[in-house]
Amino acid sequence: MALLSSAILPRRIWLLIGYAVAAAALFSAPLYLNDFRLNLLAKCLAFAIVALGLDLLWGYTGILSLGHGVFFGLGAYAMAMHLKLVSSGSRLPDFMDWMGLTKLPWFWEPFKSFAFAAAMGIIIPAGLALLLGFFTFRNRIRGVYFTILTQALVIITVTLFVGQQAYTGGTNGLTGYTKMFGYSLKSDTAKTMVYLVTVAALILAFLLCRYLVKSRFGKVLRAIRDGENRTRFLGYDPSSYQMAAFAVSAGLAGVAGMLFVLHVGIISPTMMAIVPSIEMVLLVAIGGRGTLVGAVIGAVIMTQAKSELSASYPDFWLFLLGALFIVVTVFLPGGIVGLIRQLRQMITRRRNENELNLNSIVPKSNGIV
Repeated sequence: MALLSSAILPRRIWLLIGYAVAAAALFSAPLYLNDFRLNLLAKCLAFAIVALGLDLLWGYTGILSLGHGVFFGLGAYAMAMHLKLVSSGSRLPDFMDWMGLTKLPWFWEPFKSFAFAAAMGIIIPAGLALLLGFFTFRNRIRGVYFTILTQALVIITVTLFVGQQAYTGGTNGLTGYTKMFGYSLKSDTAKTMVYLVTVAALILAFLLCRYLVKSRFGKVLRAIRDGENRTRFLGYDPSSYQMAAFAVSAGLAGVAGMLFVLHVGIISPTMMAIVPSIEMVLLVAIGGRGTLVGAVIGAVIMTQAKSELSASYPDFWLFLLGALFIVVTVFLPGGIVGLIRQLRQMITRRRNENELNLNSIVPKSNGIV
């Protein structure tokens, strides 16, 4: 037992050191990155928050959602509505004026408050996920059928937002906002502060997910993933845990959407479509589902690669995305983290085999001098 503790302790210490170094590198990024790279890294971290929520739902609960772009978009629209009202001042937002509206719609009024907008950016996605989960998980709709329902949710939501142009901006979305708390979002100080808030949000999201997966709640989620009926026979209600995981995952996607708007300055129904939702799943698949660190790694690598490759090969990016999803699913189911674990196990096994061979070669002493 003592040997086991001594073997585990250094590993935990190195893990904590790794987390601390990564956090320090992220917080100090404004010191060594230019504005473009800092903004790109900020978008990577925002998508990493989505990936954490998806990993909690897919990697630990076994539920694949292809509709997280909706929850991401709802959070983004909540923050964009507030920013649009702040930038418009006492006037109507420009797209409402173009569509002939003479009065601000009643449901826009509360979004003048930042606190209300931030709260709704979490509550609306989480509430929608809870509602959808109630009708699906209670009726034991799961697997590919649930995935198809989430795609249907994407189509319905995008169609609704595009059709209600007078209230949502239509296909153009919401843009043209430049101020927050009286400061220009284009200033270097504001960009740095928003980036630091994004880093802090990512760390909090990671700690929340880690706490959940290490708790009894997380153990039940893994039990549901590995055998839902067996978990039900043990006296647990899988649907309640599935609904909770779905709501938390959607809430994190809403947080990511709010942060994304602050960095990019625009949100449109395009970001809520099926392709962005598939990309979000691919972040987790590449990093390694069932490993929170893998979700963050996958988000950073994929977002960086998308920025570079889509600019160089815009016509082939989607084909590359589909091919990558197939390759990872078939040949690399554990993702990057899974590959690293396999390599580490291989190295450890070879080392043990070499030590065993060495011991068999060296003759044992019979005690005679």
